[in-house]
Amino acid sequence: MAGIVVYPKDNRKGCKNFDDFGISFKAKAGAMPNFVLVDRGGTRFFSWGGTLLINSDNFIIHVWNAQNAGAAAVLVADDLDEPLITMDSPEEDVAAAKYIVNITIPSALVDKNFGEKLKKAISGGDMVNVNLDWREAVPHPDDRVEYELWSNSNDECGVNMLMEFVKDFKGAAQVLEKGGYTQFTPHYITWYCPQAFTVSKQCKSQCINHGRYCAPDPEQDFSTGYEGKDVVLENLRQLCVFRVANETKKPWIWWDYVTDFQIRCPMKEKKYNKECAEGVIRSLGLDLKKIDKCMGDPDADSDNPVLKEEQDAQIGKGSRGDVTILPTLVVNNRQYRGKLEKGAVLKALCAGFEETTEPSVCLTGDVETNECLENNGGCWQDTTANITACKDTFRGRVCECPVVNGVQFKGDGYSSCVASGPGRCKISHGGCWHENRNGITFSACVDNEEGKCTCPPGFIGDGVKSCMSMNARRRKPVNALNAAARIHGAVMSVLVAGTYCISGSTTPA
Repeated sequence: MAGIVVYPKDNRKGCKNFDDFGISFKAKAGAMPNFVLVDRGGTRFFSWGGTLLINSDNFIIHVWNAQNAGAAAVLVADDLDEPLITMDSPEEDVAAAKYIVNITIPSALVDKNFGEKLKKAISGGDMVNVNLDWREAVPHPDDRVEYELWSNSNDECGVNMLMEFVKDFKGAAQVLEKGGYTQFTPHYITWYCPQAFTVSKQCKSQCINHGRYCAPDPEQDFSTGYEGKDVVLENLRQLCVFRVANETKKPWIWWDYVTDFQIRCPMKEKKYNKECAEGVIRSLGLDLKKIDKCMGDPDADSDNPVLKEEQDAQIGKGSRGDVTILPTLVVNNRQYRGKLEKGAVLKALCAGFEETTEPSVCLTGDVETNECLENNGGCWQDTTANITACKDTFRGRVCECPVVNGVQFKGDGYSSCVASGPGRCKISHGGCWHENRNGITFSACVDNEEGKCTCPPGFIGDGVKSCMSMNARRRKPVNALNAAARIHGAVMSVLVAGTYCISGSTTPA
């Protein structure tokens, strides 16, 4: 998607309606679309429980206001030198929900340095053209895609969206994992309680291992219901389920456990506990003793190796920033920026494969772009035989001559595709001339590797557009002469005899 970057003179954070400033970003007829550059702003960071957390500054309002003013896309320039994060879509924020469902334009967060370069160029009077391309946003260093999902087992804390995704995506994830195409790793966020508060009621109810690993109270009520430490224990159990399943060379069982636990052990039914979890584990044939050993002692005044490793992994590495938002998806060490739904995530994973190495699941309807629905994508097609060279993929449509019933069509895919090789004559006569006469079909298609169109015996022509019967060709002048003979009598009969003599043919007229 290409466009011109525009930096407004007023309302540069996009927090207000641009109409109030008399600003419109609607492109004129024939002009390139306008990409609006706005500044990120607001207080975002705060400390909770000794851990630095992030409070989203509602990117949605920036995008919503720019869209209403006619923008084709929005670029949000960061105001701090920091690793890029995912622009949050707070699905649980009722006030923001009406904006989310109606936003139709793309948006992206750009780092401070790049944002300053754009502003400088625009202020200098330069026309800044930008091409937005998400297809190659994910690096693909090898033929296997590695991805992580940072989540939470707490089903009372706005994770319905997460669990719906896990249930929908489970099938595709397991196919990819079983085929060796991907390597998936689940992660869980915890925070630690400051040393001065480890004996407080809050820390004791929300943490295990003497305040080292904590989670917020699921009901935000310390006096009743489940506690934060219950969530930490279940997160730890799910990590250990994955580790034990991985030891058995069946890491995809994690998806079964998580979905089954959510269905069988919900908090609302007071089943979010160890007993219910162990029932799910036994039903999946996992070694319960190994999982218990992996979990360790939650009351010990020492580090838990599994959870300590999780806390260390939260810190950004290389091109990946710190994980601060739940849920967060990381693909090939890059944070995924998009909707957490099956089709969108599958496209992101498929983009991690080098072209032509992607598995067949990447070519299913779940990731099609549907570009072939309009004007056949500009590709070749045979409407009679209902054959097309247009193919939808996660990378966009491609014009590629198809294989039909084992027969390969050859050509550029745009203006022509011709059936070739054995069996080609069964499909629209291989594009050659054909005609039905008195119940008998004559065809110029020759079923061989050369794939040429040759008029059948007794016919002459180019074999593609026409083939004429040699008998019919001879009859035409004879009929004309006979017609003249009826007028001129016997003189014409002699001329007719002479005509056959010259042609060397003895075939009667």
